[in-house]
Amino acid sequence: METIGSLILIAIGAALINNFVLHYFVGICPFIGVSRRVDMAFGMGCAVTFVISIAAFLSWTFTYFILRAGAPVTSWIWHVLRPDSELVPDLSILNYIVYIFVIASSVQLVEMYVRKFFPALYKSFGVFLPLITTNCAILFACLEIMKHVSGASDPSQVWGLDKALVLAIFGGLGFTLAIVMMAGIREELDQCDVPKALRGPAITLITAGILALAFLGFSGVDRGLAALFQ
Repeated sequence: METIGSLILIAIGAALINNFVLHYFVGICPFIGVSRRVDMAFGMGCAVTFVISIAAFLSWTFTYFILRAGAPVTSWIWHVLRPDSELVPDLSILNYIVYIFVIASSVQLVEMYVRKFFPALYKSFGVFLPLITTNCAILFACLEIMKHVSGASDPSQVWGLDKALVLAIFGGLGFTLAIVMMAGIREELDQCDVPKALRGPAITLITAGILALAFLGFSGVDRGLAALFQ
């Protein structure tokens, strides 16, 4: 029950309470640039969710088994090469490099798939599809996983693969929810008489701020759920 409760808290926190875009303000570039139409925004959200899930799986695997201090694979290789050494190998300095390679590889896979099976959607994305590689929301998820895997002081608090995937999947779904809502609002704004001084990026950023305030209303839900599952 405690495990299920923690997974639910992570899911709700990533999707609503601590939404990557509207709480941490990461992934703003595609959020603003690809939110002009609902269909395009939904496609971008699905692509980001897929990439962030693959990246989370690979980043957790590399961090847990290879990169963190005392990782089983690295420790085994180290003791085979240096059986008399008492040092604990730590490759966490390579985290950023590995995560960037993982994200770039995942994006290339998505780009090839979309270009092959959804050419119209691929053209509508334009430059923003390859720019998923630099979407800081994906790297943010990988770094959050790293913090709870290699940065946990108590071994019992180290995240398993289930928590890492829940954070990534629901973080991606929260990104999809935010960008689709933004696209729906912007489609309606195109039909409105917006003051000239606020047209373009100004009204878009104001709308994003109002959305962030709306999501702020979910604050405290995690505490109530935590008390419920205790």
